[in-house]
Amino acid sequence: MSHFAIGDVQGCARSLSALLTKIPEDAELVFCGDLINRGPRSLEALEVMMDLGPRAQFVLGNHDLHFLAAACGARKTSRSDTLDDLLKSEKVSLYIDWLRAQNLALSLSIQSLQALAPQRHLIVHAGVLPQWTADQTLALADEVCAVLRSQAWESMIRAMYSNQPNQWCDDLQGMDRLRLIINALTRTRFVYENGALELDAKEGPASAPAGTLPWFDHPKRKTTEEVLVFGHWSTLGLVNRLRVIGLDTGCVWGGQLTAMELETRRIVQVDYRD
Repeated sequence: MSHFAIGDVQGCARSLSALLTKIPEDAELVFCGDLINRGPRSLEALEVMMDLGPRAQFVLGNHDLHFLAAACGARKTSRSDTLDDLLKSEKVSLYIDWLRAQNLALSLSIQSLQALAPQRHLIVHAGVLPQWTADQTLALADEVCAVLRSQAWESMIRAMYSNQPNQWCDDLQGMDRLRLIINALTRTRFVYENGALELDAKEGPASAPAGTLPWFDHPKRKTTEEVLVFGHWSTLGLVNRLRVIGLDTGCVWGGQLTAMELETRRIVQVDYRD
């Protein structure tokens, strides 16, 4: 059985439907987050993904969490948001509960052509702090998901909008701890040499703020033995390194929606479709 990782859909339902016709029906799917928002058909895209059932796994992105914030009144939508079809739907509570049940990080064991033994693939939306091991990343993601699935989820969502703290410490507690985990997994692009997050820059590596580098290029990153699979960074484009796979190719901005067969590294793409 093959596994296909899919980049940011962001409400591009027609592109998603076209992409799925190019992937074997028995393949397992894993989506790298930002399932909705900014694209024209968030409700339709979410319905397509929910209908995939156990064939598909998902990690949440910053736009998915933003929808939850808008849905519970913690955040107003902006002009660039395209969430009205979801927010006004009679099934909005179903969409909220479905998203709350998803993960922030996933681990897959993949037998690829490039390796003699199965390799661990760690899937997140944006990135992983260099200080974190793969097991630690999964455990920290589970901390957030436990709250997200509890009655305290709205309180956490209301408090997640801040860039501080931006430096990991094992002793962090409460919302500071949860917020930093959320920011690392769903918003990271650049980090400083000391591992602190830089959360403002959105361009590619050539425009890295002084003293920063892409999170996956940090020389002391503790996840160099795993294959890291992520989305989020459309200005980065497709990344296909031995142990780093970036799949956000900017479909919502007129680019492509990209899937990769993890066993073979075969790329499947479709253009943006309104």
